[in-house]
Amino acid sequence: MAARKDKIRRPEPTAGERTGQPGWAQELLEHLRPTGRDVRRIVDWLAGTVHASVALRDASGALVAGTGLSLDEELVAAVTSGRIASAAWEDGERHLRLVKVGHPHEVWALAVSRDAPFDRRSADVVAHTAQVVELLLTARETAAAGQRLRRASADLRLAILQLLMVEDTVAARRVAAGLWPGLLDADTACVYVVESEPARRDRLAEECLDSTEQEALVVRCPALDGHVIVVSPREAVAGALKSLVERHPDTFLGGSVRQSLARTATAYGQAVSALAVARFRPDKTAVYAERTHPERLMDPAALRGWAARLLRPLDAVSHHTRAELLATTRLGLEFTAVNTAKILGVSRNTVRARMERVETMLGTDFDDVTARAVVHLALHTRINLQDGQAGGTCATPAPGLTHLVSGPAVRSWAEGLLERLDRDARPLRRTLRTWIAAGVNAERAAQVLGVHAQTVREHVRSSEPVLERQLLAAGTDLYEVVLAHLALGDLGHPVFAGPVPAPSSG
Repeated sequence: MAARKDKIRRPEPTAGERTGQPGWAQELLEHLRPTGRDVRRIVDWLAGTVHASVALRDASGALVAGTGLSLDEELVAAVTSGRIASAAWEDGERHLRLVKVGHPHEVWALAVSRDAPFDRRSADVVAHTAQVVELLLTARETAAAGQRLRRASADLRLAILQLLMVEDTVAARRVAAGLWPGLLDADTACVYVVESEPARRDRLAEECLDSTEQEALVVRCPALDGHVIVVSPREAVAGALKSLVERHPDTFLGGSVRQSLARTATAYGQAVSALAVARFRPDKTAVYAERTHPERLMDPAALRGWAARLLRPLDAVSHHTRAELLATTRLGLEFTAVNTAKILGVSRNTVRARMERVETMLGTDFDDVTARAVVHLALHTRINLQDGQAGGTCATPAPGLTHLVSGPAVRSWAEGLLERLDRDARPLRRTLRTWIAAGVNAERAAQVLGVHAQTVREHVRSSEPVLERQLLAAGTDLYEVVLAHLALGDLGHPVFAGPVPAPSSG
Protein backbone atom coordinates (compact mmCIF):
# COMPACT_ATOMS: atom_id res chain seq x y z
CA MET A 1 0.00 0.00 0.00
CA ALA A 2 2.85 2.35 0.85
CA ALA A 3 4.56 1.67 -2.47
CA ARG A 4 1.28 2.18 -4.31
CA LYS A 5 0.77 5.56 -2.63
CA ASP A 6 4.27 6.70 -3.59
CA LYS A 7 3.48 6.12 -7.26
CA ILE A 8 0.43 8.39 -7.22
CA ARG A 9 1.26 11.66 -9.09
CA ARG A 10 0.09 14.76 -7.24
CA PRO A 11 -1.13 17.71 -9.35
CA GLU A 12 1.15 20.74 -9.64
CA PRO A 13 0.22 23.44 -7.10
CA THR A 14 -1.56 26.47 -8.52
CA ALA A 15 -0.07 29.98 -8.34
CA GLY A 16 -2.53 30.76 -5.57
CA GLU A 17 -1.48 27.70 -3.56
CA ARG A 18 2.20 28.56 -3.99
CA THR A 19 1.60 32.07 -2.64
CA GLY A 20 -0.90 31.02 -0.02
CA GLN A 21 -3.73 32.86 -1.79
CA PRO A 22 -6.97 31.35 -3.11
CA GLY A 23 -7.35 31.02 -6.87
CA TRP A 24 -10.02 33.72 -7.09
CA ALA A 25 -7.63 36.24 -5.52
CA GLN A 26 -5.05 35.59 -8.21
CA GLU A 27 -7.70 36.01 -10.90
CA LEU A 28 -8.81 39.28 -9.33
CA LEU A 29 -5.25 40.59 -9.19
CA GLU A 30 -4.88 39.85 -12.90
CA HIS A 31 -7.44 42.60 -13.52
CA LEU A 32 -4.95 45.14 -12.15
CA ARG A 33 -2.53 44.49 -14.99
CA PRO A 34 -2.38 47.32 -17.56
CA THR A 35 -4.08 45.14 -20.18
CA GLY A 36 -6.93 44.12 -17.88
CA ARG A 37 -8.01 47.37 -16.24
CA ASP A 38 -11.65 47.36 -17.23
CA VAL A 39 -14.36 47.90 -14.59
CA ARG A 40 -16.97 46.16 -16.72
CA ARG A 41 -14.84 43.05 -17.06
CA ILE A 42 -14.26 42.96 -13.30
CA VAL A 43 -18.00 43.22 -12.61
CA ASP A 44 -18.65 40.40 -15.09
CA TRP A 45 -15.92 38.34 -13.44
CA LEU A 46 -17.47 38.90 -10.02
CA ALA A 47 -20.88 37.77 -11.26
CA GLY A 48 -19.42 34.55 -12.63
CA THR A 49 -17.24 33.87 -9.61
CA VAL A 50 -19.96 34.16 -6.93
CA HIS A 51 -22.82 33.03 -9.25
CA ALA A 52 -24.77 36.22 -8.84
CA SER A 53 -26.20 39.25 -10.59
CA VAL A 54 -24.02 42.32 -10.08
CA ALA A 55 -24.62 46.02 -10.65
CA LEU A 56 -22.26 48.98 -10.20
CA ARG A 57 -24.17 52.27 -9.85
CA ASP A 58 -23.02 55.84 -9.42
CA ALA A 59 -24.47 58.40 -7.03
CA SER A 60 -27.17 59.42 -9.50
CA GLY A 61 -28.39 55.85 -9.78
CA ALA A 62 -27.05 55.34 -13.30
CA LEU A 63 -25.80 51.86 -14.12
CA VAL A 64 -22.05 51.93 -14.75
CA ALA A 65 -21.48 48.20 -15.24
CA GLY A 66 -23.30 44.90 -14.81
CA THR A 67 -27.03 44.30 -14.98
CA GLY A 68 -29.96 46.28 -13.61
CA LEU A 69 -31.17 45.14 -10.17
CA SER A 70 -34.22 46.04 -8.14
CA LEU A 71 -32.75 47.50 -4.95
CA ASP A 72 -33.84 49.30 -1.82
CA GLU A 73 -33.19 52.86 -2.97
CA GLU A 74 -33.02 54.18 0.60
CA LEU A 75 -30.14 51.79 1.33
CA VAL A 76 -28.46 52.70 -1.95
CA ALA A 77 -28.74 56.39 -1.05
CA ALA A 78 -27.31 55.69 2.41
CA VAL A 79 -24.29 53.98 0.83
CA THR A 80 -23.65 56.51 -1.94
CA SER A 81 -23.99 59.40 0.52
CA GLY A 82 -21.35 57.81 2.74
CA ARG A 83 -23.65 57.32 5.77
CA ILE A 84 -23.01 53.56 5.78
CA ALA A 85 -20.24 51.47 4.24
CA SER A 86 -22.23 48.33 3.41
CA ALA A 87 -25.57 46.60 3.83
CA ALA A 88 -26.88 43.05 3.56
CA TRP A 89 -30.51 41.89 3.45
CA GLU A 90 -32.88 39.26 2.10
CA ASP A 91 -35.68 40.01 -0.34
CA GLY A 92 -37.84 36.90 -0.70
CA GLU A 93 -35.58 34.22 -2.18
CA ARG A 94 -32.81 36.69 -3.04
CA HIS A 95 -29.82 37.46 -0.88
CA LEU A 96 -28.37 40.91 -1.51
CA ARG A 97 -25.26 42.73 -0.49
CA LEU A 98 -24.44 46.41 -1.05
CA VAL A 99 -20.87 47.73 -0.70
CA LYS A 100 -19.58 51.30 -0.89
CA VAL A 101 -16.92 51.98 -3.51
CA GLY A 102 -14.96 55.09 -2.55
CA HIS A 103 -14.01 57.62 -5.21
CA PRO A 104 -12.12 60.94 -5.02
CA HIS A 105 -15.17 62.97 -6.01
CA GLU A 106 -18.11 60.67 -5.38
CA VAL A 107 -19.14 57.34 -3.92
CA TRP A 108 -20.47 54.49 -6.02
CA ALA A 109 -22.39 51.39 -4.93
CA LEU A 110 -21.61 47.76 -5.80
CA ALA A 111 -24.73 45.58 -5.50
CA VAL A 112 -24.65 41.76 -5.59
CA SER A 113 -27.76 39.56 -5.69
CA ARG A 114 -27.69 35.76 -5.52
CA ASP A 115 -30.07 32.91 -4.77
CA ALA A 116 -27.83 31.24 -2.19
CA PRO A 117 -26.80 32.93 1.07
CA PHE A 118 -23.40 34.60 1.13
CA ASP A 119 -20.79 32.28 2.63
CA ARG A 120 -17.38 33.44 3.79
CA ARG A 121 -15.79 32.90 0.37
CA SER A 122 -18.39 34.85 -1.59
CA ALA A 123 -18.38 37.66 0.99
CA ASP A 124 -14.58 37.92 0.73
CA VAL A 125 -14.75 37.95 -3.06
CA VAL A 126 -17.29 40.81 -3.01
CA ALA A 127 -15.31 42.86 -0.48
CA HIS A 128 -12.00 42.49 -2.33
CA THR A 129 -13.61 43.19 -5.69
CA ALA A 130 -14.99 46.46 -4.29
CA GLN A 131 -11.45 47.42 -3.25
CA VAL A 132 -10.06 46.63 -6.72
CA VAL A 133 -12.85 48.60 -8.43
CA GLU A 134 -12.13 51.51 -6.08
CA LEU A 135 -8.43 51.41 -7.06
CA LEU A 136 -9.24 51.40 -10.76
CA LEU A 137 -11.75 54.24 -10.51
CA THR A 138 -9.31 56.31 -8.48
CA ALA A 139 -6.51 55.61 -10.96
CA ARG A 140 -8.79 56.54 -13.85
CA GLU A 141 -9.79 59.81 -12.20
CA THR A 142 -6.15 60.62 -11.42
CA ALA A 143 -5.19 59.91 -15.02
CA ALA A 144 -8.04 62.09 -16.27
CA ALA A 145 -7.01 64.92 -13.94
CA GLY A 146 -3.43 64.60 -15.17
CA GLN A 147 -4.62 64.72 -18.76
CA ARG A 148 -6.68 67.84 -18.05
CA LEU A 149 -3.64 69.45 -16.43
CA ARG A 150 -1.42 68.58 -19.40
CA ARG A 151 -4.01 69.93 -21.81
CA ALA A 152 -4.34 73.18 -19.86
CA SER A 153 -0.55 73.53 -19.75
CA ALA A 154 -0.32 72.92 -23.50
CA ASP A 155 -3.01 75.54 -24.13
CA LEU A 156 -1.10 78.07 -22.03
CA ARG A 157 2.14 77.38 -23.90
CA LEU A 158 0.32 77.90 -27.20
CA ALA A 159 -1.15 81.17 -25.91
CA ILE A 160 2.34 82.38 -24.96
CA LEU A 161 3.67 81.51 -28.42
CA GLN A 162 0.76 83.33 -30.07
CA LEU A 163 1.53 86.44 -27.98
CA LEU A 164 5.17 86.26 -29.07
CA MET A 165 4.11 85.87 -32.69
CA VAL A 166 2.26 89.19 -32.54
CA GLU A 167 5.18 90.86 -30.71
CA ASP A 168 3.31 91.21 -27.39
CA THR A 169 6.35 90.20 -25.34
CA VAL A 170 5.11 91.95 -22.19
CA ALA A 171 1.94 89.85 -22.02
CA ALA A 172 3.86 86.69 -22.99
CA ARG A 173 6.31 87.20 -20.13
CA ARG A 174 3.47 87.92 -17.70
CA VAL A 175 1.69 84.66 -18.58
CA ALA A 176 4.89 82.61 -18.52
CA ALA A 177 6.15 84.04 -15.21
CA GLY A 178 3.37 82.44 -13.18
CA LEU A 179 4.03 78.92 -14.46
CA TRP A 180 7.61 78.85 -15.71
CA PRO A 181 9.54 81.59 -13.84
CA GLY A 182 12.54 82.90 -15.75
CA LEU A 183 11.63 81.16 -19.02
CA LEU A 184 11.37 84.39 -21.04
CA ASP A 185 13.56 86.67 -18.92
CA ALA A 186 16.18 86.92 -21.66
CA ASP A 187 15.90 89.50 -24.44
CA THR A 188 16.76 87.02 -27.19
CA ALA A 189 15.96 83.41 -27.99
CA CYS A 190 16.25 80.77 -30.69
CA VAL A 191 13.30 78.98 -32.25
CA TYR A 192 13.51 75.31 -33.22
CA VAL A 193 11.07 73.15 -35.15
CA VAL A 194 11.21 69.38 -34.62
CA GLU A 195 9.43 67.31 -37.26
CA SER A 196 8.16 63.74 -37.08
CA GLU A 197 5.20 61.69 -38.25
CA PRO A 198 1.94 63.27 -37.00
CA ALA A 199 1.08 60.06 -35.12
CA ARG A 200 4.25 60.45 -33.03
CA ARG A 201 3.90 64.18 -32.43
CA ASP A 202 2.38 64.03 -28.90
CA ARG A 203 5.05 61.65 -27.68
CA LEU A 204 7.73 63.78 -29.35
CA ALA A 205 6.42 66.89 -27.57
CA GLU A 206 6.66 65.12 -24.21
CA GLU A 207 10.23 64.07 -24.99
CA CYS A 208 11.09 67.64 -25.95
CA LEU A 209 9.76 68.80 -22.57
CA ASP A 210 11.86 66.18 -20.79
CA SER A 211 14.99 66.85 -22.87
CA THR A 212 14.86 70.61 -22.32
CA GLU A 213 14.18 70.19 -18.57
CA GLN A 214 11.39 72.79 -18.61
CA GLU A 215 13.88 75.44 -19.83
CA ALA A 216 12.05 75.97 -23.11
CA LEU A 217 8.62 76.84 -24.41
CA VAL A 218 7.48 73.61 -26.11
CA VAL A 219 4.36 73.89 -28.26
CA ARG A 220 2.56 71.47 -30.55
CA CYS A 221 2.37 73.46 -33.78
CA PRO A 222 -1.27 74.47 -34.30
CA ALA A 223 -0.79 74.61 -38.08
CA LEU A 224 1.27 71.53 -39.00
CA ASP A 225 0.44 68.23 -37.31
CA GLY A 226 3.96 66.81 -37.48
CA HIS A 227 5.75 69.85 -35.99
CA VAL A 228 6.77 70.72 -32.43
CA ILE A 229 7.93 74.32 -31.89
CA VAL A 230 10.55 75.03 -29.22
CA VAL A 231 11.49 78.56 -28.09
CA SER A 232 14.36 78.97 -25.67
CA PRO A 233 17.06 81.50 -24.73
CA ARG A 234 19.31 78.68 -23.40
CA GLU A 235 22.21 77.52 -25.58
CA ALA A 236 22.06 74.01 -24.11
CA VAL A 237 18.62 73.37 -25.59
CA ALA A 238 20.07 72.99 -29.11
CA GLY A 239 22.30 70.13 -27.98
CA ALA A 240 19.45 68.43 -26.12
CA LEU A 241 17.21 68.56 -29.20
CA LYS A 242 19.99 67.27 -31.48
CA SER A 243 20.46 64.28 -29.16
CA LEU A 244 16.73 63.66 -29.29
CA VAL A 245 16.70 63.69 -33.10
CA GLU A 246 19.66 61.30 -33.22
CA ARG A 247 17.71 58.72 -31.20
CA HIS A 248 14.69 58.66 -33.49
CA PRO A 249 14.49 57.81 -37.19
CA ASP A 250 12.50 60.06 -39.50
CA THR A 251 12.82 62.98 -37.09
CA PHE A 252 14.37 66.29 -38.19
CA LEU A 253 15.41 69.57 -36.53
CA GLY A 254 15.57 73.09 -37.93
CA GLY A 255 16.79 76.04 -35.88
CA SER A 256 16.88 79.82 -36.23
CA VAL A 257 19.67 82.22 -35.44
CA ARG A 258 19.28 84.14 -32.18
CA GLN A 259 16.60 86.81 -32.43
CA SER A 260 14.90 89.23 -30.08
CA LEU A 261 11.66 87.95 -28.57
CA ALA A 262 9.76 90.53 -30.63
CA ARG A 263 11.03 88.75 -33.74
CA THR A 264 9.79 85.31 -32.78
CA ALA A 265 7.74 85.11 -35.99
CA THR A 266 10.89 85.85 -38.02
CA ALA A 267 12.83 83.22 -36.08
CA TYR A 268 10.04 80.71 -36.66
CA GLY A 269 10.24 81.30 -40.40
CA GLN A 270 14.00 80.75 -40.26
CA ALA A 271 13.55 77.48 -38.36
CA VAL A 272 11.05 76.20 -40.93
CA SER A 273 13.45 77.16 -43.73
CA ALA A 274 16.29 75.33 -41.97
CA LEU A 275 14.05 72.30 -41.51
CA ALA A 276 13.78 71.95 -45.28
CA VAL A 277 17.58 71.69 -45.42
CA ALA A 278 17.75 69.26 -42.48
CA ARG A 279 15.71 66.66 -44.38
CA PHE A 280 18.67 66.16 -46.75
CA ARG A 281 21.47 66.12 -44.17
CA PRO A 282 22.94 62.97 -42.62
CA ASP A 283 22.60 64.30 -39.08
CA LYS A 284 18.99 65.44 -39.81
CA THR A 285 19.61 68.89 -38.31
CA ALA A 286 20.26 72.35 -39.74
CA VAL A 287 20.54 75.92 -38.47
CA TYR A 288 19.37 78.78 -40.61
CA ALA A 289 22.26 80.13 -42.68
CA GLU A 290 22.66 83.91 -42.64
CA ARG A 291 22.93 84.29 -46.40
CA THR A 292 22.97 87.60 -48.22
CA HIS A 293 19.51 89.12 -48.14
CA PRO A 294 18.64 91.90 -50.62
CA GLU A 295 17.61 94.36 -47.89
CA ARG A 296 21.10 94.11 -46.41
CA LEU A 297 22.45 95.57 -49.66
CA MET A 298 20.24 98.65 -49.55
CA ASP A 299 20.93 101.95 -47.78
CA PRO A 300 19.41 101.38 -44.30
CA ALA A 301 18.21 104.97 -43.88
CA ALA A 302 16.62 105.03 -47.34
CA LEU A 303 15.05 101.61 -46.74
CA ARG A 304 13.59 102.70 -43.40
CA GLY A 305 12.14 105.86 -44.92
CA TRP A 306 10.61 103.96 -47.84
CA ALA A 307 9.09 101.28 -45.57
CA ALA A 308 7.65 103.89 -43.20
CA ARG A 309 6.07 105.75 -46.10
CA LEU A 310 4.62 102.60 -47.66
CA LEU A 311 3.03 101.53 -44.36
CA ARG A 312 1.96 105.05 -43.33
CA PRO A 313 -1.76 104.50 -44.16
CA LEU A 314 -1.85 102.05 -41.25
CA ASP A 315 -0.94 104.87 -38.86
CA ALA A 316 -4.52 106.11 -39.16
CA VAL A 317 -5.85 103.31 -36.95
CA SER A 318 -5.29 102.80 -33.23
CA HIS A 319 -2.02 101.32 -32.00
CA HIS A 320 -3.67 98.05 -30.94
CA THR A 321 -5.49 97.61 -34.26
CA ARG A 322 -2.35 98.51 -36.20
CA ALA A 323 -0.34 95.89 -34.32
CA GLU A 324 -2.99 93.24 -35.11
CA LEU A 325 -3.06 94.16 -38.79
CA LEU A 326 0.74 94.18 -39.13
CA ALA A 327 1.25 90.90 -37.25
CA THR A 328 -1.52 89.12 -39.16
CA THR A 329 -0.27 90.38 -42.53
CA ARG A 330 3.33 89.44 -41.78
CA LEU A 331 2.30 85.86 -40.96
CA GLY A 332 -0.30 85.78 -43.71
CA LEU A 333 2.39 86.53 -46.28
CA GLU A 334 4.44 83.59 -44.98
CA PHE A 335 1.70 80.98 -44.54
CA THR A 336 -1.77 80.13 -45.79
CA ALA A 337 -4.78 81.85 -44.20
CA VAL A 338 -5.74 78.58 -42.50
CA ASN A 339 -2.32 78.04 -40.94
CA THR A 340 -1.99 81.71 -39.99
CA ALA A 341 -5.34 81.47 -38.21
CA LYS A 342 -4.17 78.41 -36.28
CA ILE A 343 -0.92 80.09 -35.27
CA LEU A 344 -2.68 83.25 -34.07
CA GLY A 345 -5.64 81.46 -32.51
CA VAL A 346 -8.26 83.29 -34.61
CA SER A 347 -10.59 82.25 -37.42
CA ARG A 348 -9.40 82.17 -41.02
CA ASN A 349 -12.15 84.67 -41.86
CA THR A 350 -10.55 87.05 -39.35
CA VAL A 351 -7.17 86.59 -41.05
CA ARG A 352 -8.64 87.25 -44.48
CA ALA A 353 -10.60 90.28 -43.23
CA ARG A 354 -7.49 91.84 -41.68
CA MET A 355 -5.38 91.25 -44.78
CA GLU A 356 -8.11 92.61 -47.03
CA ARG A 357 -8.22 95.71 -44.84
CA VAL A 358 -4.47 96.15 -45.26
CA GLU A 359 -4.83 95.69 -49.03
CA THR A 360 -7.46 98.42 -49.11
CA MET A 361 -5.45 100.82 -46.94
CA LEU A 362 -2.31 100.33 -49.02
CA GLY A 363 -4.24 100.40 -52.28
CA THR A 364 -2.77 97.16 -53.60
CA ASP A 365 -3.74 93.59 -54.46
CA PHE A 366 -2.17 90.64 -52.63
CA ASP A 367 -3.07 88.35 -55.54
CA ASP A 368 -0.09 90.05 -57.19
CA VAL A 369 3.00 88.22 -55.91
CA THR A 370 5.18 91.26 -56.50
CA ALA A 371 2.90 93.30 -54.22
CA ARG A 372 3.19 90.59 -51.57
CA ALA A 373 6.98 90.61 -51.89
CA VAL A 374 7.20 94.40 -51.57
CA VAL A 375 4.92 94.56 -48.52
CA HIS A 376 6.87 91.66 -47.01
CA LEU A 377 10.08 93.68 -47.48
CA ALA A 378 8.51 96.72 -45.81
CA LEU A 379 7.19 94.73 -42.87
CA HIS A 380 10.52 93.00 -42.26
CA THR A 381 12.36 96.30 -42.58
CA ARG A 382 10.14 97.64 -39.83
CA ILE A 383 11.16 94.73 -37.59
CA ASN A 384 14.77 94.09 -38.63
CA LEU A 385 16.05 97.65 -38.91
CA GLN A 386 13.81 99.39 -36.40
CA ASP A 387 13.40 96.68 -33.76
CA GLY A 388 9.65 96.78 -33.99
CA GLN A 389 9.29 100.56 -33.68
CA ALA A 390 7.41 102.64 -36.18
CA GLY A 391 9.54 104.68 -38.56
CA GLY A 392 9.64 108.40 -38.06
CA THR A 393 9.36 111.09 -40.65
CA CYS A 394 12.37 111.82 -42.81
CA ALA A 395 13.82 115.25 -43.35
CA THR A 396 14.18 114.52 -47.07
CA PRO A 397 11.73 112.62 -49.26
CA ALA A 398 12.28 108.89 -49.06
CA PRO A 399 13.41 107.22 -52.32
CA GLY A 400 11.08 104.82 -54.08
CA LEU A 401 11.36 101.10 -54.63
CA THR A 402 13.00 101.59 -58.02
CA HIS A 403 15.91 103.45 -56.43
CA LEU A 404 16.26 100.85 -53.66
CA VAL A 405 16.42 97.78 -55.92
CA SER A 406 18.41 99.31 -58.76
CA GLY A 407 21.59 99.93 -56.79
CA PRO A 408 24.77 98.19 -58.00
CA ALA A 409 24.99 95.88 -55.00
CA VAL A 410 21.40 94.68 -55.29
CA ARG A 411 21.64 94.18 -59.06
CA SER A 412 24.88 92.24 -58.68
CA TRP A 413 23.25 90.01 -56.09
CA ALA A 414 20.20 89.46 -58.30
CA GLU A 415 22.28 88.60 -61.36
CA GLY A 416 24.41 86.16 -59.38
CA LEU A 417 21.31 84.46 -57.99
CA LEU A 418 19.27 84.08 -61.18
CA GLU A 419 22.25 83.25 -63.41
CA ARG A 420 22.46 79.91 -61.62
CA LEU A 421 19.34 78.87 -63.51
CA ASP A 422 21.03 79.42 -66.88
CA ARG A 423 23.35 76.44 -66.28
CA ASP A 424 20.42 74.06 -66.81
CA ALA A 425 19.56 73.03 -70.36
CA ARG A 426 15.88 73.59 -69.62
CA PRO A 427 14.49 77.16 -69.68
CA LEU A 428 14.15 77.29 -65.90
CA ARG A 429 14.66 81.03 -65.68
CA ARG A 430 12.00 81.81 -68.29
CA THR A 431 9.53 79.42 -66.67
CA LEU A 432 10.16 80.84 -63.22
CA ARG A 433 9.70 84.44 -64.41
CA THR A 434 6.46 83.57 -66.22
CA TRP A 435 5.17 81.59 -63.24
CA ILE A 436 5.75 84.55 -60.90
CA ALA A 437 4.13 86.98 -63.33
CA ALA A 438 1.13 84.64 -63.53
CA GLY A 439 0.60 84.89 -59.78
CA VAL A 440 2.55 81.64 -59.10
CA ASN A 441 -0.24 79.78 -60.90
CA ALA A 442 1.07 76.84 -62.93
CA GLU A 443 -2.00 76.59 -65.21
CA ARG A 444 -1.90 80.26 -66.23
CA ALA A 445 1.87 80.14 -66.73
CA ALA A 446 1.49 77.00 -68.88
CA GLN A 447 -0.96 78.79 -71.16
CA VAL A 448 1.49 81.64 -71.67
CA LEU A 449 4.42 79.29 -72.34
CA GLY A 450 2.45 76.79 -74.41
CA VAL A 451 3.47 73.82 -72.23
CA HIS A 452 1.75 71.50 -69.79
CA ALA A 453 1.12 72.75 -66.22
CA GLN A 454 3.08 69.79 -64.86
CA THR A 455 6.12 70.96 -66.84
CA VAL A 456 5.87 74.35 -65.14
CA ARG A 457 5.70 72.71 -61.71
CA GLU A 458 8.70 70.48 -62.49
CA HIS A 459 10.75 73.49 -63.64
CA VAL A 460 9.88 75.46 -60.51
CA ARG A 461 10.65 72.47 -58.32
CA SER A 462 13.97 71.98 -60.13
CA SER A 463 14.83 75.64 -59.50
CA GLU A 464 14.57 75.23 -55.72
CA PRO A 465 17.86 73.33 -55.10
CA VAL A 466 19.67 75.54 -57.64
CA LEU A 467 18.57 78.74 -55.88
CA GLU A 468 18.67 77.09 -52.42
CA ARG A 469 15.23 78.50 -51.73
CA GLN A 470 11.72 77.13 -51.31
CA LEU A 471 9.50 78.49 -54.06
CA LEU A 472 6.33 76.41 -54.07
CA ALA A 473 5.61 77.42 -50.48
CA ALA A 474 5.02 81.17 -50.32
CA GLY A 475 7.35 82.94 -47.93
CA THR A 476 10.64 84.75 -47.55
CA ASP A 477 12.49 82.56 -50.06
CA LEU A 478 9.97 83.19 -52.84
CA TYR A 479 9.82 86.92 -52.12
CA GLU A 480 13.60 87.26 -52.36
CA VAL A 481 13.49 85.66 -55.82
CA VAL A 482 10.71 88.09 -56.78
CA LEU A 483 12.86 91.03 -55.61
CA ALA A 484 15.74 89.70 -57.73
CA HIS A 485 13.49 89.82 -60.81
CA LEU A 486 12.35 93.34 -59.88
CA ALA A 487 15.97 94.47 -59.50
CA LEU A 488 16.80 93.26 -63.02
CA GLY A 489 13.64 94.72 -64.53
CA ASP A 490 12.29 91.26 -65.42
CA LEU A 491 8.98 92.00 -63.68
CA GLY A 492 6.82 95.09 -63.49
CA HIS A 493 6.56 96.93 -60.18
CA PRO A 494 3.32 96.51 -58.23
CA VAL A 495 0.78 99.29 -57.90
CA PHE A 496 0.17 101.02 -54.56
CA ALA A 497 -2.62 103.59 -54.63
CA GLY A 498 -1.78 104.82 -51.13
CA PRO A 499 0.41 107.80 -50.28
CA VAL A 500 3.38 106.52 -52.31
CA PRO A 501 2.74 108.86 -55.21
CA ALA A 502 5.03 108.62 -58.19
CA PRO A 503 4.98 105.54 -60.49
CA SER A 504 8.78 105.69 -60.62
CA SER A 505 8.90 105.18 -56.89
CA GLY A 506 7.24 101.79 -57.15
